[in-house]
Amino acid sequence: MRGRRGPLPLTSQASYLAAYPLCFPWVWGAVRPPEGRTNGPLVLSPPPESPSCRISLTVWLPWSTASLNSETSFDLSGKVDRLTALEQRQAEPGFWSNAEAARVAVQEVKQLRSWLTPYESLRQRLQSARELAELVEHEPDEALAAELEAESAQLVQAVEAFELQAMLQGPEDEKDALLTIHPGAGGTESQDWAEMLMRMYVRWAERHGFEVSVLDLLPGEEAGIKSVSIEIKGQYAYGYLKAEKGVHRLVRISPYDSQARRHTSFASVFVYPEVDDTIEIDLREEDIRMDVFRASGAGGQHVNKTSSAVRLTHIPTGIVVSCQQERSQGKNKATAYKMLRAALYQRKLEEQEAARAVLEATKTDNSWGNQIRSYVFQPYTMVNDHRTELKVSDVQRVMDGDLDQFIQAYLKRFGGKAA
Repeated sequence: MRGRRGPLPLTSQASYLAAYPLCFPWVWGAVRPPEGRTNGPLVLSPPPESPSCRISLTVWLPWSTASLNSETSFDLSGKVDRLTALEQRQAEPGFWSNAEAARVAVQEVKQLRSWLTPYESLRQRLQSARELAELVEHEPDEALAAELEAESAQLVQAVEAFELQAMLQGPEDEKDALLTIHPGAGGTESQDWAEMLMRMYVRWAERHGFEVSVLDLLPGEEAGIKSVSIEIKGQYAYGYLKAEKGVHRLVRISPYDSQARRHTSFASVFVYPEVDDTIEIDLREEDIRMDVFRASGAGGQHVNKTSSAVRLTHIPTGIVVSCQQERSQGKNKATAYKMLRAALYQRKLEEQEAARAVLEATKTDNSWGNQIRSYVFQPYTMVNDHRTELKVSDVQRVMDGDLDQFIQAYLKRFGGKAA
């Protein structure tokens, strides 16, 4: 096993999985079909000889998903260390004295466990597969071989699912999503297409157990919708749906055309991460340098003889505020802290606005040449994602919310770039 080169057939996957322990980070290689074939089963390529603990996997999928490349890194030791530190903080007596800080810490613990728990499960399953493979090798048994074959196939799927999660490491990926749809030019036909897309995304969200709320809907005059805003709540909702941002193109024989001509319609889909508008300003003493000085100007003998004025410098941002209004240094310090908190709050608001502006800048024209995906109903049926070249002939299944294969192909190809 260890000396073999090249892809392994499906029947050898169990032995391969058992022979190599689960190590991170992974490097995922190019996805391509076997030579001379347009599709093939999932297979694994043995990793190259390397002193570092890495696994290189090559997965053969249908030709339409060729060239899916991504590299994801799983910082296992870093996550374990961080989780240990947070759990130690939770055990401290004063942990719950700051409700907001405790809430943030608990949320981070939950997120870290969502990574480490499936990792540990995979590690244990691979260890069991290794032991079973050794048993089958020394004592051949058809029933055990069949069990090992089935487990190896499930492990391939489990590793792929974990790889997909590893790609959702953007700062906003775990958040809920706000999805908007706007029809392009074309009147009733485009408005009907926008409503079809709305139904498709609602079905997709319901399949995943996400909570869906229609925040705003403007119906069309005859049929369809002029615009809609949908809130989709669920873990990694934005991380998945960011793959859907762009212009979607429909080709069909219009039911609104009395001459039954083929029409092309467009609708734009945009996805925002749901932003928590509650801005928390955490002023830590170690981040602030305080200087005192004598106040200037009129104010009597007390002002001139004592250092009552206060200047605060926020070291991380370089923001400087000062107050010399009061005769008491304590009052000036309190006022300066209020001024610094207000300045930091404004800075956070500007950062949020800049982030929204970046998202808005990614919008494209709702017209020909900008589409990310085409949905052809006539004269043939085909859904073609132009970014990944993934093609699916069952249009109705896609319109019923089966979008996972498109989302997965997008994340595998673009990975962290999409974040």
